[in-house]
Amino acid sequence: MKQIDSATLNQWYVIQSCTDLTQTRPRHTRLLGSDILAERLDDGGLSVWLLSATGEQMRQLPVRECYDYVWTTMGAPEGEVFSMPEFYEEGRRMVVCGIATVQTSPGRIIENFLDMSHFPFVHIDVLGAEPETEVNNYKVNLRKDVNELWATECGFYQPKAMASATEGIEVDYQYRVANPFAAILYKTCPGRDDAMDLVGILPQPLDETNCDIHYFMLVFDDVNSDQELIQFQQGILMQDRIILENQRPRELPLERGAEITIRADAASIQYRRWIKDMGIGFGTL
Repeated sequence: MKQIDSATLNQWYVIQSCTDLTQTRPRHTRLLGSDILAERLDDGGLSVWLLSATGEQMRQLPVRECYDYVWTTMGAPEGEVFSMPEFYEEGRRMVVCGIATVQTSPGRIIENFLDMSHFPFVHIDVLGAEPETEVNNYKVNLRKDVNELWATECGFYQPKAMASATEGIEVDYQYRVANPFAAILYKTCPGRDDAMDLVGILPQPLDETNCDIHYFMLVFDDVNSDQELIQFQQGILMQDRIILENQRPRELPLERGAEITIRADAASIQYRRWIKDMGIGFGTL
């Protein structure tokens, strides 16, 4: 395995939900090509260990509990896990939607999440439908003060934007890539003009071309149960999984002109430039 760049090592990664990591249910998993073990201690604390090829505990990794998830890192991040103040807003529901294992690179997952043009063809009669296929012009901005990539003024007609939607609406979108391997979508909240629902996707790179995708919804919804919300989001992700696992190469190409792009790919183009400038080499070409 090639040497992992420091920009990739120095990120926070989700490895499990807080409720699923208990004293009786440790998580043996992988991160960036290495085996790790996460355990809940008797006092309620956490430990995460980097393991040797024979399963021996080699080095204890930093760990955080944040936004109902367990986070760790293989390096030394400059800051803490990104800020998400909506998590603390009264009335919102944090719904952890599970884990989906996908045979692709983390960059491909983030890029697919940013792509609105596939909605009418992959998420038919849910996130899109023909003939409403046009992606409006939108803005992409690298916010250097926090080193985050944002796409704003995005709009798209969706027959069923969220589980709580009862009819098709024109949906306002904002995409936030909070770190190279974590993205959040802010979208119109059905029934509330003063708020936006959040959908987050947090790939855990098992290795360069295999990931566990952790994903969540942070919503105002007094209609659907948690299970109904989870089923809605799982259905969308399973449709994306087919596309992701059939993309070749599985690594994300970073060279200009390596893949054909169109106007709707503005966020993807800027994402590739951003992670290349950052020095991200893991899971890329």
